[in-house]
Amino acid sequence: MTAWNAEQTADFRGPLDVTRAATAVLDAQDTVIGWSPAAERLLGYRPHEIVGRPLSAFLSPGRAFHAPPLPASSRANGIRTARHRDGYELTVATAVCPLPGAGPAERVFLATELKDLRLWESRLALLNGLASQSPLGLAIYDTDLRLTWCNAAFEREIGQPFHEFRGRRADELYSDGKFVTQGHPPTLDAVMRHVLDTGEPILDLHFQGRPPSDPETDHLWSCAYYRLQDADGHVFGVCEDAFDISERFKAQQRLALLVEAGRGIGTALDVMVTAEKITEVAVPEFATTVTVDLARAVLEGEVPATGDSAAMALVRVARCSTEDAGGASPDPPPANRSPVDYPPGSPQDRSLSSGGHVLDETVLVVPLRAGNSMLGLVTFIRGTRSSVFDSGEVALADELAARTAVSIDNARRFTRERTASLALQRQLLPQYVADQSAVDLAHRYLPADDVTGVGGDWFDVIPLSGTRVGLVVGDVVGHGLQAAATMGRLRTTVRAFAQLDMDPVELLSRLDDLVGQSAQERWGELGTPDGTDADVTTGATCLYAVYDPVSRHCVMARAGHLPPAVVGPDGGASFPDLPAGPPLGLGGLPFESLEIELPKGSLLALFTDGLVEARDRDIDHGLDALGRVLGDRHASLEELCDRTVAELLPEGPAADDTALLLVRTRELDSSQVADWELPPEAVTPGRARELATGQLHRWGLDELAFATELVVSELVTNAVRYTEGPLHVRLIRDRTLLCEVADTGHTSPNLRHSGEDDEGGRGLFIVAQLVKRWGTRYTRSGKTIWTEQALPEEE
Repeated sequence: MTAWNAEQTADFRGPLDVTRAATAVLDAQDTVIGWSPAAERLLGYRPHEIVGRPLSAFLSPGRAFHAPPLPASSRANGIRTARHRDGYELTVATAVCPLPGAGPAERVFLATELKDLRLWESRLALLNGLASQSPLGLAIYDTDLRLTWCNAAFEREIGQPFHEFRGRRADELYSDGKFVTQGHPPTLDAVMRHVLDTGEPILDLHFQGRPPSDPETDHLWSCAYYRLQDADGHVFGVCEDAFDISERFKAQQRLALLVEAGRGIGTALDVMVTAEKITEVAVPEFATTVTVDLARAVLEGEVPATGDSAAMALVRVARCSTEDAGGASPDPPPANRSPVDYPPGSPQDRSLSSGGHVLDETVLVVPLRAGNSMLGLVTFIRGTRSSVFDSGEVALADELAARTAVSIDNARRFTRERTASLALQRQLLPQYVADQSAVDLAHRYLPADDVTGVGGDWFDVIPLSGTRVGLVVGDVVGHGLQAAATMGRLRTTVRAFAQLDMDPVELLSRLDDLVGQSAQERWGELGTPDGTDADVTTGATCLYAVYDPVSRHCVMARAGHLPPAVVGPDGGASFPDLPAGPPLGLGGLPFESLEIELPKGSLLALFTDGLVEARDRDIDHGLDALGRVLGDRHASLEELCDRTVAELLPEGPAADDTALLLVRTRELDSSQVADWELPPEAVTPGRARELATGQLHRWGLDELAFATELVVSELVTNAVRYTEGPLHVRLIRDRTLLCEVADTGHTSPNLRHSGEDDEGGRGLFIVAQLVKRWGTRYTRSGKTIWTEQALPEEE
């Protein structure tokens, strides 16, 4: 097939082409001697009506009006006014040219409506813009897949004049290219052949290679291929659209790296782990080798002294490289932590001296700064000299270092505070846990500080309404007086929130809000003399669970804490996939809960990280060991506590405090619970009284019938009067008598004193005098008003 060109398409010939225009053949006296069908369609004259007549019979002698002049590229000679056979006038563009093969006096007169000519000229201008101005690379290959035409953008991309690479195949132009997008033929030739054979276009195909215009740099193009054919369906080639998306792809890679950094960096309050995370994130996507050097004072939890940063003693704490035999994995931390010496004039030495980043070809050094303090350096190295860091990558390195510095500084503060005294915590921990109807329990608390005997971890067991029990365990950042005071505030706050019957998500959210408030606003009296905040609440972790022995459901949520261990009746241990949530005080992310059903006799273990984490042991190994120990269904809870400590902490807690709370679930017998669903009708209070007194009689609690009847009557009456939907009345006979009325309302009744003339408002006051305790808890479907009465003493 011959090379495709513009002359093969009728649209490029324009409306004044002899094959399309209204055509008249003229003799030397401008007499019409020939008349085309197109002329008849345009002006309405049949050949026998116009042949032999002069040109002036239908055409004015000159320009009819002041129209814009025709461009130099136009084929028209002028703009005239023509008269149609029906009498109206037409504005036409005209042209005159010699008649091929005839005498010199005979000419061809061509005419078309001016609007058709203008439309064609605008289309021609658009095509010219695609050829010369479009940033999109356009190329056309013939059916032999050889290049026959391209626009200026494609020519610039190749870096050569078109005539020098015309006729080449695509794979010859990009011999070292490869596809990034999967699921397509392996070569450009194969892709085009597929399009030619099937007619199916291929869009947004990502192709990577090095163009001749920039042979040292990888480029990425988004390509589209589609078949070209004429109006008769004859295929004459394939068109390629290619747009260089290299910069956009780099930006996407940088964004993805920042997202990955956000997931990994700062997730642990440990200097070494944080330093390792940046090396894991940056290798191999950003650099081939990354090292992190920190000031020795940072490792001890202190702030490096300000002054001459060039004289700072640095210690290598993390390194990761693709050039190592083991691949891109962090090296283990050096045991001796010997100082790292950089020669004068090296990039690291210049960065320490200037306090800013230093770029030296394929080496980029960025300082780790927290406020006015220099914490250390991060060094990014690329293996090939062609992979130089550009300005966008330098900015990315600065951002990675800034995030790492903040996280390392947080970890440094954590390290410093963990070395302080924990004098108050033992007094603030529960020394005695009352027996519960919902669970059997046992606990252990092992502080890391053998001298003071206190630590930063805490736990609690909180009785709740409806025989439920709240289980909580937490880990305060650090040790000592500040951590103990913080733990005491958190424990007191959690207990107060829990007794308001808040669900785990709401409780942790309220606790997080409290922790996140201004320290001066909350604890101004505890501020240090220089006005800085002495509170260490931020960063504390907490796990809160509520177990209901009636339904055997357990709802739990956590704030940066480890999930609990659950051991079923068969002895199999598991760790629920409970969403982690951020540590307290960090904010920004919501807490999520998980509800599970626990068979009777299930074991639930709440613990802090000191039980399963160790410097010489992976946390997964610790969790596996914990599950193995707790799987013994014949051992008592006290025995399981002792075995767990002996197995996981044979030498006692080394670096972190340990709290362990084991609970074995119970289930209230169905004979202890009576539950009714009643409609919101006027007769419902009477029906509820009958049901309640009848159940009390069956339980042998007739002494409580009068008080319970009044309680049920008042609560059900209020529910019928002020809410809609079904009501639920439940009586539970446990260590006390519990009465609950649930409705769909979300407004809690208020206890008030009524005046002498008031006709109502005394019911809840009377209820409060008859019962031991009462309260309200809210659920997704409404609220529950509950009361608790002491059981009669047995004779």
